[in-house]
Amino acid sequence: MTDFLTLTLNPALDLSTTTAHLEHTHKMRCATMLRHPGGGGINVARVLHRLGADVQAWHLSGGVTGAHTCQLLDAEGVPMHALPIAGTTRENLSVVETRSGNEYRFVLPGPTVLASEWQGCLAQLQLQAPRWLVASGSLPPGVPDDFYARLIQQARANPNPSRVVLDTQGPALAAALQEGVYLVKPSLRELRELTGAALTDAAQWRAAASALVRSGQAEMVALSAGEQGAVLATREGVWQACALPIAASSGTTGAGDCFLAALIWALDRGEAPEQALRWGVAAGSAALLAPGSSLAQACEVQRLYSQVVLQTH
Repeated sequence: MTDFLTLTLNPALDLSTTTAHLEHTHKMRCATMLRHPGGGGINVARVLHRLGADVQAWHLSGGVTGAHTCQLLDAEGVPMHALPIAGTTRENLSVVETRSGNEYRFVLPGPTVLASEWQGCLAQLQLQAPRWLVASGSLPPGVPDDFYARLIQQARANPNPSRVVLDTQGPALAAALQEGVYLVKPSLRELRELTGAALTDAAQWRAAASALVRSGQAEMVALSAGEQGAVLATREGVWQACALPIAASSGTTGAGDCFLAALIWALDRGEAPEQALRWGVAAGSAALLAPGSSLAQACEVQRLYSQVVLQTH
């Protein structure tokens, strides 16, 4: 069995480009379009593969865009398992306005997944026992809000239960946390939605993350807060890392996925949680150096690791 299995139910063919400025009703001339395989779990798998991990990227796949996504994954050498669906894999578009540096992301809902398709996915996963099961990304139309909760129940019942890592949002996140996960990685916006609290300062972020651990909903909470840094809460302690002062070359797409990939890669290597947080922040920062959704390169992650400063609380 593989060490890491990532699951992406709503993958995408990620398109990214730049234009001088955005203006309604006018034709905006763009730079060359970049195309990458996308979706939360796929991005995590791409970075884990670059870090030398044993990983498989499981994902639903349909139509021409699904086939193209598989071709791009294959070109990167990422081991994968595509589960065919009748619908067509979506496309997402990211446009950076070079005049301002602002990034605009256009995210499509994805195809409607049939009950037989998502149930078949669960059935196939029941036969797997990876050391880490990483469920990341939104649920496409047709998949019930409790899908990840069912996945967690199923993984727990396995004779060799996986460490379940979750990165999603909304009702799917809330339902899954009622089952409890090994690690959850919300963004600051997602944590605010989950708790219903404003969480206006770092002390409140740390308290909210620690509360999830104390309640048994997660053994670890890795909060990514973009340019405001990141927090890792466990039963042993809470650590905060400042973001590195790196200007995004062409947007921030995939930075959170890079953060998560390097974090669990380091934990799997037996590194202490606070050092794993440093690896995560280094990878999230490295993503900013790459165009479009190219994601972090291992050499940049290694270079930036020593620059990450931790605070213990």
